Amino acid sequence: MPDLPAVDLLALDPDFDADPYPAYAKLRAQGPVHHIRGGGGERFWLVVGHEACRAALTDPRLSRDWRRNGHLATGLAAPPATDGPGTAHMLLSDPPDHTRLRRLATREFTSRRVAALAPRIQEVTDGLLDVMLAAEDRRADLVDALAYPLRMTVICELLGIPDLDREAFRGWSDEIAAPASAAAARAAQAEAVPYLNALIAAKREAPGDDLLSALIHTVDEGGDRMSEDELLSMAFLLLLAGHESTVNFICKGIRALFAHPAQFALLRSDLDGLIDGAVEEMLRYDAPVETAPPRVATEPVEIGGSVVPVGGVVLIALADADRDPARFAWPTRFDIRRTEAGERGHIAFGHGVHFCLGAPLARMEGRIVFRTLLQRCPELALDGAQGERISGLLVRGERKIPVRW
Repeated sequence: MPDLPAVDLLALDPDFDADPYPAYAKLRAQGPVHHIRGGGGERFWLVVGHEACRAALTDPRLSRDWRRNGHLATGLAAPPATDGPGTAHMLLSDPPDHTRLRRLATREFTSRRVAALAPRIQEVTDGLLDVMLAAEDRRADLVDALAYPLRMTVICELLGIPDLDREAFRGWSDEIAAPASAAAARAAQAEAVPYLNALIAAKREAPGDDLLSALIHTVDEGGDRMSEDELLSMAFLLLLAGHESTVNFICKGIRALFAHPAQFALLRSDLDGLIDGAVEEMLRYDAPVETAPPRVATEPVEIGGSVVPVGGVVLIALADADRDPARFAWPTRFDIRRTEAGERGHIAFGHGVHFCLGAPLARMEGRIVFRTLLQRCPELALDGAQGERISGLLVRGERKIPVRW
């Protein structure tokens, strides 16, 4: 087929950075696959629509293994660097490597371990709110006061990061997950790698009750275990996959409630009965991760009548899939009772073999945070204009949410 001209998303909709959904809807009306141009001139193939996105997420010809297949990529200035330490994890692998790593991880990252975290997450949430609510002016930034420190604490406790090291770890985490520059990200990784290697060595000698200690010592029935680099990579995966996405989930969820006061009032009237449905609707309505991590086509892939060529870098728009009217009635309506009507099946956590391993933890964090916040702050309201935003095709969100109570 002839090469399709690349669409400039900002030219399609000048407000794309602030609200991408109208542009996605325009593209979806034309078909499920579009050749697009990024802000730096990169070329991608964007998949939209619920059915097409689900199919793309499970297509083995769309590879996440950039170590093996990144050389095929076209449209990028250079393939992502994947030959350094910390890149031998599930998110950068395909079956059978992915199958093996996920099997080892799920032996320890179990529903029982996640459930056991609930009292501690509740305790941390209460402690952060104690400090926030002590402000004499009854104002705070919800990101700095609650969303970010909660997630940072959970990650550090999962990995068994000592209290004294957490401030340094927070700085590395910020630069790796949301870098100010490529140089800053490399510098943070250069400091984080030896720290994590030393931590793994220490836990090998004296294991704790944290997830990282468990992964170091877990062995499957055949005697397989994670290598040193795979353990380091798992630590990075927990850091990267859970950092911005969970903070984004909390921020976008509270924004949706502020923007829909009738739904906000409904949730306040029955927190216990409606919190589960509210969490699922927050995830569907404004996905924490806008597009799934990029894939590269290892052979021509036909999707909805369009062909992604070998080397095409594919972005799967999870956010648009969950606003598709072919899958959800009135998809642009925020409705916390949607699941009661039988409308389920959002793909905010992905689909297929790369379905987010941390989804149960993220859901539990959401339930605890929103329930506790609304119980303790019944008059919570947005305080002033929208703060600084994070814009990008992978993660889009806000760095500040000013609130009053």
